[in-house]
Amino acid sequence: MTPFMKAAIQQAGRAAAKGEVPVGAVIVRDGKVFARGFNQPIRKNDPTAHAEIVAIRKAARKLGNYRMTDCDLFVTIEPCAMCLGAIIQARIRRLVYGADDPKSGAIRSIIRFPVEKTNHKLDIRAGVLSEECAGLLRDFFKKRRWKTTSD
Repeated sequence: MTPFMKAAIQQAGRAAAKGEVPVGAVIVRDGKVFARGFNQPIRKNDPTAHAEIVAIRKAARKLGNYRMTDCDLFVTIEPCAMCLGAIIQARIRRLVYGADDPKSGAIRSIIRFPVEKTNHKLDIRAGVLSEECAGLLRDFFKKRRWKTTSD
């Protein structure tokens, strides 16, 4: 499980390098990374271009199907409501995330979406490499605040 979260962390680094909030995601199928994504809403002028959505879109194209019942999604931060909805609609088998998101997390932080009441049973595991994932965000926003105050 840790190698896949490390792959998601690499994707988050790509987002940060482009000035995006450092969130990364990978979709795993048959024990291998099948699709990757990182946050791109600023670059793409697309509020839906979150890491999870980018990875889901890539995986759907590769599969030729929107249902990913044999896929697991690893993401560095707790998904927002939009992303959680997409994860459920894609029928992803398992969601593994790193850090909780106290600003917009939809699993246990803010919304606490009742996943168990949906038509899809999603296995969720939280807290994988949480400190490393949370550190990416802390460092990114710390640098951003420092840059703003020093300009």
